[in-house]
Amino acid sequence: MTEAAADSPIPVRSIALLSGAAFCSAATLRIADPLLPQVAEEFAAGVSDAAIIATGFTLAYGLCQLVHGPIGDQFGKYGVITLMTFLSALTTAAAALSPSLFVLGTLRFVSGATAAALIPLSMAYIGDVVPYDRRQPVLARFMSGQILGVIGGQVAGGLFGEFLGWRGVFVALAAVYLAFALLLALELRSPRVVQTRTPFSVGGLVSTFLALGRSARVRLVLATVFVEGMLFFGGFTYLGAFLRHEYGLGYAAIGGVLSAFGGGALVYALAAPRIVAALGQRNMVAAGGAALAAGFAVFALQPPWPALVPGVALCGLGFYLFHNTLQTQATQMAPHARGIAVSVFASCLFLGQAAGIALAGPLAEALGYAAVFVGAGVLLLLLALVFRRRLTP
Repeated sequence: MTEAAADSPIPVRSIALLSGAAFCSAATLRIADPLLPQVAEEFAAGVSDAAIIATGFTLAYGLCQLVHGPIGDQFGKYGVITLMTFLSALTTAAAALSPSLFVLGTLRFVSGATAAALIPLSMAYIGDVVPYDRRQPVLARFMSGQILGVIGGQVAGGLFGEFLGWRGVFVALAAVYLAFALLLALELRSPRVVQTRTPFSVGGLVSTFLALGRSARVRLVLATVFVEGMLFFGGFTYLGAFLRHEYGLGYAAIGGVLSAFGGGALVYALAAPRIVAALGQRNMVAAGGAALAAGFAVFALQPPWPALVPGVALCGLGFYLFHNTLQTQATQMAPHARGIAVSVFASCLFLGQAAGIALAGPLAEALGYAAVFVGAGVLLLLLALVFRRRLTP
């Protein structure tokens, strides 16, 4: 099966549990943001050096998409997601035992490799079981788990990081992973779960990659998501360090400010059906770019810190206005091998993130945080306008 029938029932419970796995994956990624200054202090390192806990995770996350996609297509996406959720519980717990920054960075890399399967294969599974004309609102609601994970990761990284330390944060997150892994394993035995499988062959895999590369529409989506990840996360990842350095905020306060990103994103997820109907994909992209530019402009102006909260919320709303359109496009790039196609999409996003974080750290130290924020905001707006112009129905 490559495309769900138009009147197919939506498996709400199965997708809700996938959303829970997405919560864990997103929390594991974003938990590094408020912990950067704390990890840097414990290991007597600079913030750009401590950023290895973010770049290591995102680099592995991006690279391993190319592995998980074919595996999910061959063995069944839901089963692979379940297994990788169990393994992510183990790798996240192991990070709490790190004796050095190098070991922590290495274990974050391994954690990124296991968590890499959860969100893209979930998106591909939704593409298998939900018809395209009903898919964008369903994807947006699935993303509510991812968004809550962003909020939870940032709040937990700040609040629990202050009282339990970063090691305790990783242990708590591992326990949440384990709980969802058990629920997914139970759901996997239910007739609600549709396990589509595509026989694997090297020739078929190569043909799929070549077909994706030949499509101008696919190249547009992949290039856009790579640059989006590079620009947005290259700037936003250092917001926690900016709040610590420029405002002297405690870790709990940093986590609270950063959690406004998830609040803005959650507004989008809850209102997605109305937004999609009112704006359409092209106008959503333009509105997202404008909101991102406005949010980063607030950071660059360095107002009193409470005024930064609306800017963070604007970034959350703007990012998902833009990114959800890209996600929906990605689920239809190759319906016959959706796991591979969506995994390539996610790979581009996270490789872009890793590149952006690695580039922005030295730039922030050399030019200041404001320059990084201004550059990210302006370029994201330009990217959105270019993509809008080239996006056709």
